[in-house]
Amino acid sequence: MRILLVEDEKNVAAFIRKGLTEEFYTVDVSTNGEDGLFNATNIEYDLIILDVMLPDINGIELCKKIREHNIKSPIMMLTAVDELRSKVKGLDSGADDYLTKPFEFEEFLARVRMLLRRPALPNNLLKVADLVVDPVKHEVWRGTHKIQLTWKEFALLEYILRNKDKVLSRTKIFDHVWGDDLETSSNIVDVYISHLRDKVDKNHSPKLIHTIRNVGYVLKED
Repeated sequence: MRILLVEDEKNVAAFIRKGLTEEFYTVDVSTNGEDGLFNATNIEYDLIILDVMLPDINGIELCKKIREHNIKSPIMMLTAVDELRSKVKGLDSGADDYLTKPFEFEEFLARVRMLLRRPALPNNLLKVADLVVDPVKHEVWRGTHKIQLTWKEFALLEYILRNKDKVLSRTKIFDHVWGDDLETSSNIVDVYISHLRDKVDKNHSPKLIHTIRNVGYVLKED
């Protein structure tokens, strides 16, 4: 899952990014509203987190601008101002949730999971054929067999599973799972898809991860 964090306080941004990365999320950080607006309107995010007190465009105005671009991603507002009026303005601007700083990180993570939740299956499970992924517990099962994945393998599998039956280009997969990691090699998507096939498809039927020649990959029940 890819998250945009717009936060101008470097220490706070680094703390949140570290915590989210440890939970298998890919996180892009913008330190001002203009950069945040550019990223939000040019990159597909599963969640956008906005600080209210930004040096140029404040978070409430930024939220309005993002919604004006018809972007449906859930938005969480962060602010040090614990006032009802500010909360109402934030929610009226198009935000889905509002959290006052300082906050307990466990509560923050719970709210992130809530905003990312998909209601299709009980307990927020993702499933195709006999493959089951639990995004909260970070567990993967193929039938009765539990599969151990690295955090990046998990992030890749979760992304293609949430987009099952959709053909995803290598570029789109890379952007969503690796974000702005420019040091990553150009064939990293192919390498990790190969790892997933060994763990998820090998010795199992039906095969779920398919190559679309000259295009990319799709996860579907054959």
